[in-house]
Amino acid sequence: MKKLNVQEQKETDKLFATSTDALKSLYSTKIKPLEQLTKFGDFFSPTLTDADIAAKPMILLLGQYSTGKTSFINYLLEKPFVGSNVAVEPSTDRFNAVMHGTDDRILPGNIVCVQSQDFPFKGLEKFGNGFMGRFQCSLSNAPILEKVSFIDTPGVLNIITHGGNEGKKVGRSYDFPQIVEWFAERSDMILLLFDAHKLDISDEYREAITKLKGHDEKIRIVLNKADNINAQQLLRVYGGLMWSLGRVITTPEVKKVTIGSFWSGPLQNKETENLLYSEMVDLIKDILLLPKNGAIRKVNDLVKRSRLVKVHALILNHLRSEMPVFGKEKKQAELIANLDKEFQKISLMSRIPMGDFPDVDHYRTVLKVHDFTKFPKINEKMLAQLNEVLAVDFPNLLSRFPIDGTHKPSAYELNPFALDEVDENVRWTLFENVDISAFAPLFNSLNPIDGKIQGQVAKGPLFQSGLPNNVLAHIWRLSDVDRDGKMDIEEFALAMHLVNVKLKGYELPETLPTTLIPFSKRGGMFGSNPNSSSYQKILSQPPQQQQYQQQFINNYDQQQQQQQQQQQ
Repeated sequence: MKKLNVQEQKETDKLFATSTDALKSLYSTKIKPLEQLTKFGDFFSPTLTDADIAAKPMILLLGQYSTGKTSFINYLLEKPFVGSNVAVEPSTDRFNAVMHGTDDRILPGNIVCVQSQDFPFKGLEKFGNGFMGRFQCSLSNAPILEKVSFIDTPGVLNIITHGGNEGKKVGRSYDFPQIVEWFAERSDMILLLFDAHKLDISDEYREAITKLKGHDEKIRIVLNKADNINAQQLLRVYGGLMWSLGRVITTPEVKKVTIGSFWSGPLQNKETENLLYSEMVDLIKDILLLPKNGAIRKVNDLVKRSRLVKVHALILNHLRSEMPVFGKEKKQAELIANLDKEFQKISLMSRIPMGDFPDVDHYRTVLKVHDFTKFPKINEKMLAQLNEVLAVDFPNLLSRFPIDGTHKPSAYELNPFALDEVDENVRWTLFENVDISAFAPLFNSLNPIDGKIQGQVAKGPLFQSGLPNNVLAHIWRLSDVDRDGKMDIEEFALAMHLVNVKLKGYELPETLPTTLIPFSKRGGMFGSNPNSSSYQKILSQPPQQQQYQQQFINNYDQQQQQQQQQQQ
């Protein structure tokens, strides 16, 4: 049996830390001002804090009672966390943020929300004391919590109503689906757990799942406690689960279901043991890779938020401009009633896809308590800054995190001042010295299609340099790294960089130095092959005292040989 290695390379940790600092700066200077002007927090989530951006990857666990949510967390922590309670009956009666701490202790919800510099939960204050009394933070010194945090949730119940469908719901003092939506937006992975012995989906669970819309890439389905049924029963249960999910998750794509049994005891059924082990391995690997993917996910979440902020600003500006001098109340009611048509108008005028627009029903509900005449006029400077973030700053930041191959961050990526110490005769050979943002406006003016420009289009700016055609042809061969006859923003910036290098009198190399290859063309920090050495670093040597919790990472060939010897 092998033990999880949750330690990361120090260079990678530094790279992600510097990227988080860059995200904080971009958000506070170019995104947050427009959010505050347009009261974005009244319509969607409140403005982000530094703790929100710097938070470790979070994993949200959802499921009906007794599906093994708390046991799943204990399984990865290798011990029960303080405040956990595992039982057959509904035992978790609150939201519990399981995070790293030097001592095992519990912090009440109100304390956690007040300490906004240390915990990313200040936004939960808007749900009031009814929720605060049902929220806490459990600190533990488990190694895996140094890299990820978990959000344990109460078991989803069937809510009782009095007075028919219009009656008052009885069961919780807070809006459970709204809380789920808040955590889903900030989570890096969402685990929907199902018990192999009860596949029913209650009304509240169904409503909570609908709140996950827009976060499909984060969702993982887990069929837990699957070791107590045989292979034939497992096949039927799997089919039943897929049928139930098809009625709730209304997407044409089929969700992958991980089958396993995450608890402290051995698997009960030898017939399905190997299958369950391999399924559990895949899920655990995804969890262990979350820290490496953390910075990329944060950029992705901020991109989605920035696009929503832009659309929100355009909507308010449009609604304000539609208001007449007289008959304001009637016109406002008309605009709210026909909000879907107004969205289509804005989409056509601004050339923004309808997929970027918010949920019309939610937006219509919030608009009812606002006066359209008091909406702010759009600030062109703030909007231009936001467009710059989306077109230049985020792509530049993402270029540091290529996602295929074995790129190792250089000293110049890890230390922003190291480049200044390099001799000028060598500095031009480093891609870190290519100023992509300087050439981005020119690149965007050439109307790229799918992020690339044709060679004929790029010919004009290159020809204006005055360099001979044979030199420009050589620069093109060096810059067209992927040899597709087109140029993306990195390749175009590289070409313009080489033009300037030649104009300064330097001799161009016959082949492009590896240090000048754009990061996204070098390959990523971790490969897609599960048998690669990067994945194997997840595992370490067997410990002296073996525990079953580490069994999912076992050497299967050796295990099968032992079983055969026992049978003989």
